[in-house]
Formats: sequence, structure tokens, C-alpha cells
Amino acid sequence: MTAAPDLAGPDAMRRARRNVIVLLLAQALLGAQMSMIFIVGGLAGQMLSPNPCIATLPLSMMILGSALSARPLSGFMRRHGRRAGFLLSCGSAALGAGIAAYALSAGNFWLFTASALFTGVYMAAQGFFRFAATDCAPPEFQSRAISWVLAGGLAAAFTGPLLVRLTADLTAIPFLATYAAIIGLNLLGPAIFAFLDIPRPPAPAGGHAEGRPLGALLRVPQIAVAMICGMVSYALMNLVMTSAPLAVVGCGFATADAANIVSGHVLAMFAPSFFTGHLIARFGATRIVMLGLAILAGAGAVALSGVELSHFYLAMILLGLGWNFGYIGATAMLTRAYRPEERERVQGLNDAVVFSGVFLASLSSGGLMNCMGGSPQAGWSAVNLAMLPFLVLAGGALLWLMLRPREIAR
Repeated sequence: MTAAPDLAGPDAMRRARRNVIVLLLAQALLGAQMSMIFIVGGLAGQMLSPNPCIATLPLSMMILGSALSARPLSGFMRRHGRRAGFLLSCGSAALGAGIAAYALSAGNFWLFTASALFTGVYMAAQGFFRFAATDCAPPEFQSRAISWVLAGGLAAAFTGPLLVRLTADLTAIPFLATYAAIIGLNLLGPAIFAFLDIPRPPAPAGGHAEGRPLGALLRVPQIAVAMICGMVSYALMNLVMTSAPLAVVGCGFATADAANIVSGHVLAMFAPSFFTGHLIARFGATRIVMLGLAILAGAGAVALSGVELSHFYLAMILLGLGWNFGYIGATAMLTRAYRPEERERVQGLNDAVVFSGVFLASLSSGGLMNCMGGSPQAGWSAVNLAMLPFLVLAGGALLWLMLRPREIAR
């Protein structure tokens, strides 16, 4: 049986920092594939699709793959360790990129769509990077560990769009070389995760193997509200980001402009992570989540005000910043609300809920963008107006939690 990691011993901080560095590198290098896929996935889908209303279906299938694999992957990591789970996800992503490249060469939209399910396994695993950073970290370091790992996405904000610009038109079939580059990124996985030092969790004592039932866990106010806010923050970010390249190109701008705008968006998603953990420690996770939701609302307002490049840039930068505060804050809320023996179950359930919401948002994005109003401008407005009810839901739930007694809301 594996011993529980010592979170208070003299080596605890050294181990935690080492793992943060490894996971930060994974986020920076392997994570570049996510921005690459979000830039080209909708454009490639539009090129192959028999109906423009389903152009973003491949991106939706990737997110469905994340939702379906989050809980099984969490259970796999509980049995075999974080490293094994992360390596499995790299293999799945490489397979998905290979199938996608073949589908592009064959002009097969449905095979291209199916390939995205394999990529979704990696997307789910990348979501667990933030949780893995807390596995061996002392409590006072956990919120900073989460934010520092996500800060690795700052490098992905540059490398992903750069690789798209270098590869999109490198072959006669657009985006074929882009997916070949994604295969190459995933081959870095074994070298990176060889340095990860997270022991498998110990088997719980008899009678406490599962912790509280799922129904009881979902009735914990902080868990329920953290899941809602995490889901809304991620889903709305994805709803708008999925349609953004289509809107930019549809409004008469170049694919390179779309890549630059997504680059600015991803930069805004991850650059604040260097200080988000400190803000959470000082002001509390709930206040930071509320700020994130307000910024997401501001992103929608800017997007509705015009379709010049400046509007796209500012809206997408605000969208990334709002996601950062909302998602990291919700993660910090969640990690403080469960018992050690419930860790993998709650994390897997949370990410299944989050990515289910993201899947529905992504599935709706293409229909709203391409099939509402008859023009790219009208479709872009429909996408951003769709944010409103979900912001009200998350904001109301968070306000309810903040008004509860402090010992419950924490």
C-alpha cells in the first residue's frame, strides 16, 4: 500500500515545487495543441462539413470526449498514478491527431469528427494538471500551485498560434501539417512526465473507501456552487472562443488575424495566473470568482458593440481574463471542500460536470454562429447574447453561497 504523502515535512515544499515545474512545462508544451485545435478545428470542420450549421461539431465531440473520460480517467489515475494517466492521454491525443490528418486527406467530415473524441481524453487529463499540483502540496501553497500550473498556458498562447501560422498552409491540404505537429507535441509527454513525483494515493481504511455518497457530496454548498461556477466560466469561454475564428473570418478578416486574436485570448487566459493564487489567498476564492463572472459579462458587452478587429481583440482578452478568475477560483473553492479519500471522485465528477456544460456550449456555438440571423455579424451577436442566462445562474448561486454563514461558505 502506498503511503500518504507528507504535506508538512521538510521535503514537502521541495516535492510540491518540482511537480509544479513539471506540470507547468506540460501545460506550456503539450497544452499548445489545445489552442491549435480551437483555431483550426472549426475552420477545418467548415471546409469538410456538408452543412455549415455543424461546422464546429468536431470541437464539440472533443469536449464530449473530455466529459465522458473525466471520471474513468480519474479512477484510472487513482489505481495507477497520475503519470500513467497523463501518458495514456498523450497516446490518445496522438492517435486522434493521426486520424484527423487522415480524415483531412480523405475529405471525410464524419471521420474527422470522430477523431476528436480521442483528443478529448487529453483535454480531460490537462484539466487534472491543476489538481495534480495540489496532491503533494502543503495547504498554504495549493492555490498558488494551481495558478502557477495554469500559467504554463502563457507559453501555449504563443507556441500554439505560431505553429498554426507555420503549418496551416504548408501542405496542399490545409491544416494537414498542423495535425502532424500535434502528433509531435504529444511525443514529448513521456520525457516530461518522467520527472513527475506524485505517489499513488493510499488505500483508504476499511469503512471509508469511498467517503460520502455522491448525493451527499453534491449537497455540500461549496462543492455544488464551485461546480456551477467552474462549469459556467469554462462553458461560456468555450461558447465564444469556438465561434470567434469563424466570426473573424466571416467579417472579412484573414485567418492570420483569427490566430492572432486567439493568441491574445489565450494569453489573457493564463498570464494572470502568476498572481491569481495570491489574489485568492488575500481576498478569498468566492470574491475572485464573482469578479471573473463580471469580466465575462463585460466581454459579451464589448462583443455586442461592434465587429472591428479592436472589438474582437478586447472582447477575447476580457473573455480570457474572466475565465482565469472564474475557473481558478472555482477550483480553489472545490479543493477545500472535500476529504482526502474523496479527492479523485470529486475531481472526476467536477470535470465531468464542467465538460458536459462545455460540450453543450460548443455544440450550440456553431448553430448560433452559422444559423442565426443569416450573417456572421448576427450570428456573433447571438453567441454573445446566449451568455446572459448562465451568468445570472452562476452569479446568483455564488451570491447565495457568500451570504451563508462563514463557517459553511469558507
